[in-house]
Amino acid sequence: MAPEGLEGSLRRLIAECPIRLVVVDEAHCISHWGHDFRPAYRQLQDLKSLLGDIPVLALTATATRRVAGDIIRQLGMQKPAGFKGSFFRPNLRITVQKKGAGRESRQDILGIVRRRAGDCGIVYALSRKSVESLAEWLRRHGVRALPYHAGLSDGERARTQDAFARDELDVVVATVAFGMGIDKSNVRFVIHRDMPRSIEAWTQEIGRAGRDGLESDCVLLYSWADVIGYDAFLDEIEDPEIRGETRNKTVQMFRLADGRECRHQALARYFDEALAACATSCDVCRGEGIDLLIGSSRAPGLAKVARGSPHPPSPAVPALGAMEAAAFERLRALRRRLAEAEGVPAYIVFSDAVLRAMLVSRPRTPDALLRVPGVGPVKMARYGAAFIAALAEPSG
Repeated sequence: MAPEGLEGSLRRLIAECPIRLVVVDEAHCISHWGHDFRPAYRQLQDLKSLLGDIPVLALTATATRRVAGDIIRQLGMQKPAGFKGSFFRPNLRITVQKKGAGRESRQDILGIVRRRAGDCGIVYALSRKSVESLAEWLRRHGVRALPYHAGLSDGERARTQDAFARDELDVVVATVAFGMGIDKSNVRFVIHRDMPRSIEAWTQEIGRAGRDGLESDCVLLYSWADVIGYDAFLDEIEDPEIRGETRNKTVQMFRLADGRECRHQALARYFDEALAACATSCDVCRGEGIDLLIGSSRAPGLAKVARGSPHPPSPAVPALGAMEAAAFERLRALRRRLAEAEGVPAYIVFSDAVLRAMLVSRPRTPDALLRVPGVGPVKMARYGAAFIAALAEPSG
């Protein structure tokens, strides 16, 4: 449940239930020092006393050391065990481009979307007005795009989320209102038309790309004007210490974008993780800028560099040849039909990564299909025959 609902009669009902574990997702929202503080999360403070001394599990992908300490205090945890994974996701190919100097952000975004034809992604913008105008402009240029922001009706937002989940859209153009709870595995690109408010927010938002492990593009367009734009929201923060911390987070985000250090390395350091340069997964290490993404010549001023790294190369799958691409689209079309028949999002049938694995091994029998990672007995029984038949069709 959302913590906003944890009050009144519902709280009394929960107190009478035999609850054995409380799990707090997006736990950074409980801290004033987190990038997305939500006051309702403070209502979770007394759950341990309300329900008895039961275990509490707090989960977040974007907590600094300070925020993690605050989460522990707010939830009344006593010397909890801590588990921390790496922030490095080599399949996310980060590219950063400063706005201005003759560049047209809309054209850059359109170029990336067209280069990723057949894929779906998210474009984040700062204001509702920007979201609406960019979505409409993309539609005029042949892109299946819809806006998403808090000013739309519940029905409009639900229809957009549903169309996105079912691969019926190329792009959702959105404010930060779109994202929490989005678990679509085949988001192939996340573009920020405007710089996010903090490194935590940026990490959360690019983290929605490539959840199936395949290579995905994360493009950040930024300028100092974005920092100034966020200053207009600072007056809403009463506490001067929190107001100053919020401004500092935005400046740190700008400095990361404006720097020439490996993007993954800089991001990880912010969360207290030591990381070697990624070598292949960002514009700085690759020596390739946004112009390569949109099909133009290499960006001026970027020299090709080669850097050693102890990290394994990105697990990205090489670009498909013409016949393989046609076969992949055939499998995606089959997946879409099966998903529509069952009323579920397409990625619930099989992820893009599983479809590509099928193309590599070309299973012709149920036993062979079961050996493809991501295919289990239930999905084999439900979808196996259809995919085996599709894989047996001649290419070309």
